[in-house]
Amino acid sequence: MPSSAPPPPAASQLVPPTSPATVKTQVAPVRTPGGPAKNPSTPAATPVSAPADRRRWFALAIVMTAAFMDLVDVTIVNIAIPSITRETGASVSAIQWITAGYALAFAAGLITGGRLGDIYGRKRLFLIGIGGFTLASALCGLAPTPEILVAARILQGATAALMVPQVLSIVHATFPAHERGKVFGLFGAIVGLGAVSGPLLGALLTEWDLFGLGWRPIFLINLPVGIAGLVLGAKFITESRAPKAVRLDLPGVALITLAMLMLIYPLTRGHELGWPLWGHLSMVGSLFVFAALVIHQRRKAVTDGSPLIELSLFRVKSFAAGIAVQLTFGIGLGIFFLVWTLYMQMGLGWSVLRAGVTGIPFSVAVSVAAGISVQKLVPRFGRKVLQAGALLMIAGLLTYLWESEQYGMGISSWQMAVPLVVMGAGMGLIVAPLTDMVLSEVPREHAGSASGLINTVQQMGTALGLGLVSVVFFGAIGDRPAPEVVGPAFVDAFQQSLWWVAGVLSVIFLVMFALPARPRAHGESGPN
Repeated sequence: MPSSAPPPPAASQLVPPTSPATVKTQVAPVRTPGGPAKNPSTPAATPVSAPADRRRWFALAIVMTAAFMDLVDVTIVNIAIPSITRETGASVSAIQWITAGYALAFAAGLITGGRLGDIYGRKRLFLIGIGGFTLASALCGLAPTPEILVAARILQGATAALMVPQVLSIVHATFPAHERGKVFGLFGAIVGLGAVSGPLLGALLTEWDLFGLGWRPIFLINLPVGIAGLVLGAKFITESRAPKAVRLDLPGVALITLAMLMLIYPLTRGHELGWPLWGHLSMVGSLFVFAALVIHQRRKAVTDGSPLIELSLFRVKSFAAGIAVQLTFGIGLGIFFLVWTLYMQMGLGWSVLRAGVTGIPFSVAVSVAAGISVQKLVPRFGRKVLQAGALLMIAGLLTYLWESEQYGMGISSWQMAVPLVVMGAGMGLIVAPLTDMVLSEVPREHAGSASGLINTVQQMGTALGLGLVSVVFFGAIGDRPAPEVVGPAFVDAFQQSLWWVAGVLSVIFLVMFALPARPRAHGESGPN
């Protein structure tokens, strides 16, 4: 899934049990600094009226549109990378940073964004995030050089990190437990729709060359959507905060950002710079910074109870296992989607429109399988559905690998359709129910932190995968191949990359044995 595939999707019991008649007043406390919680709405026993009930579905549509915009933005950029390269003369490093810079800023800021929503209000942070995302999209669309485009993409990722964690938190604070299964089934379908819309929309916008702008409309299209989300969100979304006061852990923010930069930056620049010694030292050093982060979070939890990362969450087996799956899944997808685009357009020489249309079977399969997985299969078969998804993705990759070797440069779009449908179906079986399993036992007060952490590890995985493209793809191509061997070199590098992705998915299959065998029932009891 695209990164953003996102990424994505659900939880079942973060909010304490409520009935539909009391949900509104239970989730909209307003806390003044240093003062007690106040409820601006009607008394707790007052039933919610029918219009109020409809408003929460408007709120759902708004936040899911924002999530859809984020998902589309990741996939739409991938399909336009070759066009951006040709028109701006971007280097290999710039190509990676246009994608990895977004993922890195997104990953580094997600936990912080989730915690800020807990502290200052999820609606407020959502509106700030979607406003900043819209502005950053405009800067991307107007960027005159690759360097400015990279900077704008990093800003776009940082503002998305304020927006996206609030999506899950707002849903948790708006819908009672018995409705969330249906809500996140819809979210799974949105993931698939984002996957199918991104490449196709990117291909069409690039091919049409609207107003002579080339690839730039792929970013500018976010402007009307973002402005509408900002206006409607202010009207329909109900404010909510953590039930007890928490404070932002600034040293924790600094440590997690530093650790991720030390890990991802050398991976992304390593191939281009000849893998200097400082790069290896930086990656090793990042492990010590991550360790320092863990020690600091433990002390923070004891001293004032406001750590950036709730380490107690990892004592929940389903959460810890799901986090590991999210991380490795992000790595695999980060590698696959970028090299797949480069393979079709720069290796096979296909047009951007043909490459975009080729991806439709994959995305449709993701969307269909995601809906079936949540509504029909997981309630009956549990964890086995997700493991079947991993095996299906491996089978699709191996089929794709065989076809690529069999047909070489002569492979056609319809020949790719079969492995893409198999891969897409496998991905759909995983993406929709996974987060529901991960978050089902997380306490309400840690909703924002947990949601941010889940998105963070997936985006961190995606950033790692994009960084590893230097090793598994550009490393196989070599430095500046002659024009007559560029195509075969890209095909060979694509095949090598598929083996890496298949290996990652094999690890995911094994880690999934630590997930709950059966999903928890969406009952009316949950943790406080």
